[in-house]
Amino acid sequence: MNKPLKILLVSPEVAPLAKTGGLADVAGSLPKVLAARGHEVRVVMPRYRQVKEVDYLTDLPVEMDGSLETAIIRLGKLPGEARIPVYLIDNYKFFYRDGMYGYDDDAARFNFFCKAVLSMLPWLEFQPDIIHCNDWQTGPIPLFLKVKHEDNPFYRETATIYTIHNLQYQGTFPRSILKTMALGEEFFVPERLEFFGQVSYMKAGILYADLVNTVSKKYALEIQTPEYGERLDGLLRKRAADLRGILNGIDYEEFDPATDRRLAVNYDADHLEKKGENKAHLQREMELPVRDVPVLGLISRLVNQKGLDLLAAILDPLLQQDLQFVLLGSGEDYYQQLFSRYKVKYRDKMAVKIGFDPVLAQHIYAGCDIFLMPSRFEPCGLGQMISLRYGAVPVVRATGGLEDTIKDLQQYPGVGNGFSFRDYQPQALLDTINRALYVYRHEPGEWRQLMSRGMAADFSWSASAGHYEEMYREALDKRRAAMFKVG
Repeated sequence: MNKPLKILLVSPEVAPLAKTGGLADVAGSLPKVLAARGHEVRVVMPRYRQVKEVDYLTDLPVEMDGSLETAIIRLGKLPGEARIPVYLIDNYKFFYRDGMYGYDDDAARFNFFCKAVLSMLPWLEFQPDIIHCNDWQTGPIPLFLKVKHEDNPFYRETATIYTIHNLQYQGTFPRSILKTMALGEEFFVPERLEFFGQVSYMKAGILYADLVNTVSKKYALEIQTPEYGERLDGLLRKRAADLRGILNGIDYEEFDPATDRRLAVNYDADHLEKKGENKAHLQREMELPVRDVPVLGLISRLVNQKGLDLLAAILDPLLQQDLQFVLLGSGEDYYQQLFSRYKVKYRDKMAVKIGFDPVLAQHIYAGCDIFLMPSRFEPCGLGQMISLRYGAVPVVRATGGLEDTIKDLQQYPGVGNGFSFRDYQPQALLDTINRALYVYRHEPGEWRQLMSRGMAADFSWSASAGHYEEMYREALDKRRAAMFKVG
């Protein structure tokens, strides 16, 4: 019997404390499942201004550019029975701001965060077997452990995992950040941190972690190619033997149409007629005519990655059909204005809410018939899993986690759970939506089976947590083998 592990999950955001995207959902859900499997799990994140109700633990000095900054360590808890501790690194100068990212000093802010995490653990007397780092903001931690703490007995047996949630966001900064990191110029070479004339925090994590993973098997393969590798594909190919793909999951207690308090009417697979009541509620909420027509939904960051250029190209022929379309999201001003104009042009067919509204998001999942995710690339995607859970049939592009989770009905008759296309072309998207609409309008029995199969699928964290556990033990074995070789 393998003994329980001590795991520290490090993330720049954790739901429900602070969230900008799917990373926060992962960081808020995975620890609960790992704890339920018997492991001792703790979480650490920055204390942003919006994070309330935390307790003071201690102050610690952190060296920055030859002087000392104070890291205030605070303590919160993840909601739920396990009451998993969440440590919060607080510093007024670095984190007391309106937003979480996108500042000129992000390099210094997250360098401070990473250093503070490693300074905190000995004070807590928590000696993790695994430090699980997530995205570019945590990339320096594996580097610091290998370079600055290699002779520290406290960290001698600690292994690191580095998870890439989206390779496009890499944390690249000017060469001068090496001084703030207390690293010499010898690190500014292609074999180390130099990345096309800058320093890359993402590269640091990939290069120095014991094992690397990303959030679906397909994306783990895609990022080793020039098309999806964001200029890091060469390094990822070199680390291919240490690269894993583990699909994200969703919290099936939070996302359950039978108990979700945010819905107008609760329902399950045996009472799908009540989903129609949620459709009518969504139509009224979004000021659309209450009609028995197919409703398409999209919840997304409004950026090119999400395939919105394809959608923009087909909106006129799509909206000339007898259907309705509800969109929720925010992002690039171009798309916000574009979709707002279409809302005016097709006022009885299209509804748009710019921004993010978690309650409205649930109303869309419960009220729409078809859920769109035509992404150019998608490391994992959670929206398609949530839509399946709520009986909304996904139409997706076959890439990354979308390909791993959605099986096209035409290609997999009798077992398919949605509709997909491969060519990144507007006509391919329109044709696929039209295939879905045909089944909805002309094959109601088949459509009901599609809904039922989606609702019966299991994309919970249970299986994925087991794969993480296997990877943690593999990383520990690798770390111990390296220690033995050095010894």
